[in-house]
Amino acid sequence: MTAANASGVSEFVFLGLSNSWEIQIFLFCFSCLFYASSLTGNLLIVVTVVFDPYLHLPMYFLLANLSVIDLIFCSIAAPKMICDLFREQKVISFGGCIAQIFFSHAVGGTEMVLLIAMAFDRYVAICKPLHYLPIMSPRTCTLILVLAWTIGVIHSLAQLAFVVNLPFCGPNILDSFYCDIPRLIRLACTDTHKLELMVTANSGLISLGAFILLILSYVFLLSTLQKHWAAGSSKALSTLSAHMTVVVLFFGPLIFFYMWPSPSTHLDKFLAIFDAVLTPSLNPVIYTFRNREMKIAIRRLLSQLLGGRGPLRWFG
Repeated sequence: MTAANASGVSEFVFLGLSNSWEIQIFLFCFSCLFYASSLTGNLLIVVTVVFDPYLHLPMYFLLANLSVIDLIFCSIAAPKMICDLFREQKVISFGGCIAQIFFSHAVGGTEMVLLIAMAFDRYVAICKPLHYLPIMSPRTCTLILVLAWTIGVIHSLAQLAFVVNLPFCGPNILDSFYCDIPRLIRLACTDTHKLELMVTANSGLISLGAFILLILSYVFLLSTLQKHWAAGSSKALSTLSAHMTVVVLFFGPLIFFYMWPSPSTHLDKFLAIFDAVLTPSLNPVIYTFRNREMKIAIRRLLSQLLGGRGPLRWFG
C-alpha cells in the first residue's frame, strides 16, 4: 500500500468482459451457475470424504484437499467479477489487487504440488500395491499437504516480491476482470522487460515443466497397466483418465498466460473465465462420474441426510 501511495496509484480500474447488455446478462447467468455448482460440488466431495469411513484412504484424502483448494480458488475472482458485471466503474484497490495475486498464486502453487502428489499416489498404488498403505501413510499425507501449502505460499511471495514495489504512475486500467502479474507489470512506469522474463521463468516454465512431468508419469502408468492387464485395471484406468483430464484443464490456461508473449485479448479473457469459474466446477464432476466408490458414497451420504437413517459416523 505504501508503494501505491508513493507512486500515486491507489486503485485499478477493470475494463471487464463486455459492454453489451445481452452478453453481460449471459455472463451473469453463466458465472452464477458455475460458481454455485463449484461451491456445491466441491463442498459435497469434502463432506463425503470426511464422513464416509470407506473413503478414508490416501487418494480420497488428496481429492478432498483438492476440492478445498478449488473452493478457495473459485472465490478469489469470481464473486467480484459477478458483482462488477453491471457496474459502470469496476474498481479494485491496490491492496485488493495484491491480495488477489497472492491468493491466486498461493492456491495455484499448492494445487500444482497436490496434483503431482496425486500422480505419485497412483504410481504407488499401481506399481507397488503391497507397500501402498505403508508408503502413503497418514503421516506421509499430512507432510504432503504441509509441503504443498508451504511451496504455494513461498511461490506466491516470490512472485509478489517482483511487483509490490514497482512504481505505478498511470494509467491504472486493466483490460481484464481480475488482477494478475502479467497484466499488472505492464502498467508500471519503468522498463519491465527483465521482470517479464523473471515472471515467465517463475510461473511459466515451472507450470510447463510440471505439466510435462505429470503427462509423462501418467503415460508410464497407462503403459504399465496395459502390460499387466488384470481385474481392477479398468478402475485404475478410469481414475488415471480423470486425473489426466484435471491436469490438462488446470495447466492449459496457466501455460498460455505465462508462456505466450502477447496473447489475444479475447482468448485471454475466455481462458481466464474458464480458469476462474469453469474448471473448479468441472473437477467434482470429473472425479464423481469416473469414480464408482465416490458415487456410492455420495448416494449413501444423501440417503442418510435426507432419509434420516441414523447419524453419520466420524472416523478419525
